[in-house]
Amino acid sequence: MATNIGMMDSAYFVGRSEILAWINSTLQLNLSKVEEACSGAVHCQLMDAVHPGIVPMHKVNFDAKNEYEMIQNYKVLQDVLNKLKITKHIEVSKLVKGRPLDNLELMQWMKRYCDAINGGALHSYNALERRETCKGGKEASKRPASSQSSVRSSTALLKPQPAQNGRRKDALVGSANPTPKATKPAYTVPAYDEQVTELKLLVDSLEKERDFYFAKLRDIEVMCQRVEVENLPIARAIQKILYAADDNPSVIAEAQAMISLHSKENNFLSPIEEAPEERHSYEGQKRKVIVNYDVDAASVSMSSPRRRLSDVSDVHCSGSPLMTY
Repeated sequence: MATNIGMMDSAYFVGRSEILAWINSTLQLNLSKVEEACSGAVHCQLMDAVHPGIVPMHKVNFDAKNEYEMIQNYKVLQDVLNKLKITKHIEVSKLVKGRPLDNLELMQWMKRYCDAINGGALHSYNALERRETCKGGKEASKRPASSQSSVRSSTALLKPQPAQNGRRKDALVGSANPTPKATKPAYTVPAYDEQVTELKLLVDSLEKERDFYFAKLRDIEVMCQRVEVENLPIARAIQKILYAADDNPSVIAEAQAMISLHSKENNFLSPIEEAPEERHSYEGQKRKVIVNYDVDAASVSMSSPRRRLSDVSDVHCSGSPLMTY
């Protein structure tokens, strides 16, 4: 179903020309740019074409020029989606500003959804008759393509040039071919419009990428401000990098120094362990003492009675406190 399509779906790779041709043929309009449908009225009528009678067309305003008027159209669209139990988040604040990329993405989703319902076939749908019940619907049906009006205005601005060229011709009598090409700029206007549209799309994509990475940095900042980790050196080092005012490489060095200083302090406060060599020498000495005690006990037990008696006499003569007699 179109409600669950992802950003990498083929629906989001449909070009602007194909989207415009589909809108104009379905609703009998003369749109020349996708962002001309930013008022939301076109979206409401597309849903009315797929689900006849579900959209209250008398609430739709095709003549909406202010943002608050456009928002009312999007409220109608959101109510229709809720009735159909379709979960689709609509970025109204971006759409009403006429941003090309956001309007194109929503129209791509609308086309995918309409194609999924009955194969995109619209049986006996009279777009002009349904639009007459809307505010400004009749004017929208009679409105010519804006591209034609722009070309006409550009040619109108270029009309005074032949008179100037005539004056130059009078001033340059005798020169060969003095008339310049006055009609050439009229044919370059559509090319400039296409370049401007591409640049707007590029700016919108860059703004989305900027917002994405800013949200990631904000998540890191909130994590570092938690009570459990806010006093840790790694958290303070990350905050130092986040709050740096300029791109100074010394900030990275200072953050690394904070982490290394903490690790050195931990090593200094840790208990001192005995060296392996000292432990082995101490155990060897204990073994030697135990062995000497065993040898002495064995020699005493194996000595002769005469030898034992002489040892006792030696103790007696030495005045040992053990001998009381």
